[in-house]
Amino acid sequence: MKVIEVENLTKRFGSFTAVDNISFSVEKGEIFGFLGANGAGKTTAMRMLCGLLVPTSGKGVVAGYDIQHQSEKVKASIGYMSQKFALYEDLKVWENIRLYAGIYGVPEKETKERTDMLLAELGFEKEKESLVKSLPLGWRQKLAFSVSIFHNPEIVFLDEPTGGVDPVTRRQFWEMIYKASERGITVFVTTHYMDEAEYCNRVSIMVDGRIDALDSPSALRREFAAASMDEVFRHLARKSKNNGL
Repeated sequence: MKVIEVENLTKRFGSFTAVDNISFSVEKGEIFGFLGANGAGKTTAMRMLCGLLVPTSGKGVVAGYDIQHQSEKVKASIGYMSQKFALYEDLKVWENIRLYAGIYGVPEKETKERTDMLLAELGFEKEKESLVKSLPLGWRQKLAFSVSIFHNPEIVFLDEPTGGVDPVTRRQFWEMIYKASERGITVFVTTHYMDEAEYCNRVSIMVDGRIDALDSPSALRREFAAASMDEVFRHLARKSKNNGL
């Protein structure tokens, strides 16, 4: 079952084409990596898919809703974790959870029960009353991800979610992503860490607004006779007019 369908999606800003006629689809429960160097167009594409930016042309359907004409329904059906830390640092851990649960429309009784379960899952019971800004970065990122899927969305969009965290915490974060996928949540993730691309079911690589490669990591390594996804990425990124390497 396809939960994201994109056909000839394009976004221009004046004479500059940020996203150039891209087409792809994503299956339910899939972990889909969306890669590209700085300026490749991946963040612009993600913002269109989240209903935050209107396409210039083309079509996109997310969770069954048209991104151009039903953007509010798209937003209600997804979770989103931005590149920058998205929670309120001057609120306590439990206050952040309750706040976002309310925004997502989770019933109050259900929120209380699920908050306790979430704190136990994260091992945050002793941190319940702590201000978020007092937590280590890795803990904050894990909390932000948990909050982004608190309402059990069909799809969660993660924009470089592990930037700046240590390798051990990154691995723990990806274990959380696997669990979300097993629950049927589709994970659409951008990352600068090429070792993380290996954890995805499929990967697309954007160059200058276009998708230049899309397949499983193992298939892409074979296609480009590469030992790693980093080699694949560098091979494609060298062609960029706005080389981000």
